[in-house]
Amino acid sequence: MVHSFKFVPVLVTGAGRGIGKRLAIGFAAKGARVGLLARSKAELDLCHLEIEHAGGNALRIRADVTDYEQVSASAERMRVHFGGAVQVLVCAAAMQGVIGPFVDASPKSWNEVLNTNLVGVMNACRCVLPSMIQQRSGKIIVLTSGVASQARPNFAVYAAAKTAVVTFVESIAEELRDHNVQINCLAPGASYTHMTDQVLAAGERAGWREVEEAEQVRLTGGIPAEKQIELALFLASGQSNHINGRLIHVQDDWKRLRDGTVKPDLYTLRRVQKG
Repeated sequence: MVHSFKFVPVLVTGAGRGIGKRLAIGFAAKGARVGLLARSKAELDLCHLEIEHAGGNALRIRADVTDYEQVSASAERMRVHFGGAVQVLVCAAAMQGVIGPFVDASPKSWNEVLNTNLVGVMNACRCVLPSMIQQRSGKIIVLTSGVASQARPNFAVYAAAKTAVVTFVESIAEELRDHNVQINCLAPGASYTHMTDQVLAAGERAGWREVEEAEQVRLTGGIPAEKQIELALFLASGQSNHINGRLIHVQDDWKRLRDGTVKPDLYTLRRVQKG
């Protein structure tokens, strides 16, 4: 499966590290003009350097997804710099927040998680959708998590935000159905990122199961970057025009979905299990 995104403007939030950085590098390798949006200048500089050294084209944009005006200015900066509006948006900016029982959490801590993981996605979508609708073309990929379909004690606020993102995407997809703009959720699976280290540092406050899984991810690296990039490229390509408002896990047999051999209805938050 070969995708070319030569000269396509792609905006990636949370591009400074983790899976956001992985996907930004993956799109740049396919010729995309990538806008790297993150809060950390040092992380942006490093990601930009890696892309440029590999022959890619990227623009550093220091901004906070929780600030609508900053995100809006970022989209406009991409339009001016690359000569065209954002055609692909990847929402990867996220934070795990304080780990532990919800009764120990402060309103300030959970507001930060909700603002980054949910409001941040809303801000980014709202900034790029008008031009996508006008052009009758666009792709939005929102990273979510396995917590959107199962309970995750000691990570309640993070789980709530990620689940809310899925229902937001499902709802927006219905609004976009007649505009040839597709929005989907991508669950990238467990990968070794700074969030893995946060779980390990939390120890018993995270729960023994979470710690065991984090230790395994640290040892193995988790899901390979290539698998995550492959799914993201597919969801950003014309091959996925028939897929909208879906929750697709990197470990799903999504190529059957691509080929039309299974119904897209299987890939929703409220999945019906056959028994």
